[in-house]
Amino acid sequence: MTVMEAGAILNWTLQAEIPIPKDAGELLIQGEQPVAAFRTYRDSAIFTNKRLIVRDAQGMTGKKVEMYSLPYADIHMWSSENAGTFDFNSELTLWTRAGEIKIKLGKGADIRRLDNLIAWAVLNH
Repeated sequence: MTVMEAGAILNWTLQAEIPIPKDAGELLIQGEQPVAAFRTYRDSAIFTNKRLIVRDAQGMTGKKVEMYSLPYADIHMWSSENAGTFDFNSELTLWTRAGEIKIKLGKGADIRRLDNLIAWAVLNH
């Protein structure tokens, strides 16, 4: 996969912060702890102390699940944009070795909370 292909795929929308899913432990390595979770359209995104994990349920039944794992060490820069008067969605953009990743936020997600999570994760690694 080229950088351009990766950048085209990685465009997520976080709807609202949710409790950390009970099955999140299955995704974590030893010493990794979940910090926050957000609902996406069909599944969830989990921020841990080491990476961002996005689970993407696919297909009609949602039984097929694609997992994305973004180690914080791979994030080189980020920007956040709050919603405006006519633009209802906030947006977080991450620049990584794989390319640019856009994370859109629905009305139920707080852009400053996300900005703070990314700052904590990237600056502590």
